[in-house]
Amino acid sequence: IAWLDTGTHESFAQATNFIQTIEQRQGLKIACLEEIAFRMGYISMQKLESIAFSMKNSSYGDYLQKILKESEE
Repeated sequence: IAWLDTGTHESFAQATNFIQTIEQRQGLKIACLEEIAFRMGYISMQKLESIAFSMKNSSYGDYLQKILKESEE
């Protein structure tokens, strides 16, 4: 768990860089609500597929597709 102060422009930029670094290194999104809801059973695979399809032309949609593929394995 990390506390990210975003009260100034500089600290907001630092927090942004921190999140970007974590996501790139680990290949995971920070606070991806659709992923959390799916993994906790709040939404079905079909619902996640629908959401991913609606975002198919974005890196976020690609990430959701990756989550779906991993869950099928």
